[in-house]
Amino acid sequence: MSRRTTAPVREVLPDPVYKSVVVEKFICRMMVDGKKSTSTSIIYKAMQAMGEKTGEKPLDVFIKAVDNVKPLVEVKSRRVGGATYQVPVEIRDARREALSMRWIINAARARNGHSMSEKLAAELLDAYANTGAAFKKKEDTHRMAEANKAFSHYRW
Repeated sequence: MSRRTTAPVREVLPDPVYKSVVVEKFICRMMVDGKKSTSTSIIYKAMQAMGEKTGEKPLDVFIKAVDNVKPLVEVKSRRVGGATYQVPVEIRDARREALSMRWIINAARARNGHSMSEKLAAELLDAYANTGAAFKKKEDTHRMAEANKAFSHYRW
């Protein structure tokens, strides 16, 4: 990580079907070994399945699911006088979005199911309903920050 300058934030073009930047970021984040077309087809199948199950627009369900998993605070290790404290810090918006997408993808991959599109659809529907492994990860992160609130004066 360079100490001189911060990396420039690249502009992401929206995806061709839903015209959404969030969906395109999700596609890129889910991609394995540079296989973007595979990632794209998985996500579009999952969104189609979500639309059929809920009866709502798939994009609205997707965005609500990602928003439900976004954490507000996380803990960072801070070394003070030989002791390491878990200090709760607020998260900036770009990292919140990245964490929520990563948690949803990891939870979907860990799920038992037939195809990745079915597992992803199920995880997104769970996140939409404020349940599931990704939402639990957010709750655990918040609980950890709440438990370590006493060390918040060590924030830097």
